[in-house]
Amino acid sequence: QVQLVESGGGLVQAGGSLRLSCAASGGTFSRYAMAWFRQALGKKREFVAAILWSSGSTYYADSVKGRFTISRDNIETTVYLEMNSLKPEDTAVYYCAAKPTVVAAASGYDYWGRGTQVTVSS
Repeated sequence: QVQLVESGGGLVQAGGSLRLSCAASGGTFSRYAMAWFRQALGKKREFVAAILWSSGSTYYADSVKGRFTISRDNIETTVYLEMNSLKPEDTAVYYCAAKPTVVAAASGYDYWGRGTQVTVSS
């Protein structure tokens, strides 16, 4: 059973940085794509970033490109989301997701974590 546990959320001022972590277990993640999504209050969940575990290739939403970086640690089976130059509009619950695939994509994920809150104050 794949399990994903997010951590690292919190309150930060605009312009600041946070690093989210997603501890993954229960799967052969070398064959997976991993992703971060977010959902702001009253809005639909949206794609943020994805990484193909085997190659490390990445894919970002335009709204975070150049500010956020997704990466993975093979030994710890952990995925990170480094968030810099944070804006109030980045405020949301951030979710980690996973799916067995050969392509990093913005949709179609099978497994989800419970999320971690990120709040950016102005």
